Amino acid sequence: MMQLILTQDVDNLGKAGELVSVRPGYGRNYLVPRGFAVSATVHNKNRLEHEKAVIARKVEKERATANELATRINGMTLQFERQVGEDERLFGSVTSRDIAEQLKRANVEIDHRWIQLDQSVKALGKYEVPVRLAAGVIAQLKFWVVGKDK
Repeated sequence: MMQLILTQDVDNLGKAGELVSVRPGYGRNYLVPRGFAVSATVHNKNRLEHEKAVIARKVEKERATANELATRINGMTLQFERQVGEDERLFGSVTSRDIAEQLKRANVEIDHRWIQLDQSVKALGKYEVPVRLAAGVIAQLKFWVVGKDK
């Protein structure tokens, strides 16, 4: 068996940065030439430990920023005014892009894809939607959809 350090995730083998044991032919002929792994020398192991520490610091910084942003989002309640037809159904809808745009006006810059809205909102009422931020932090955003006077 041959020991390698994975440089990127490989299905059914491991994640980037892991030390794995594989058959010599698989490592020499597939993983190393394609850049999926490097040999587990002392130098590469030391470099791996350094990179893990750098990545851990970066993730911790992202998590702190995401927690701060989540606190701001959890304390917000947005309001959307839309024209209403029969049975209080909206003309149009409220989408994740609309929510992101209104958050941007409130000085909260996020990508609309982070808003976990299953489908567009097409009725009046109060809604709560999860916002998936960096580093696994999830905030809950509350918003109202109200009818607009004609």
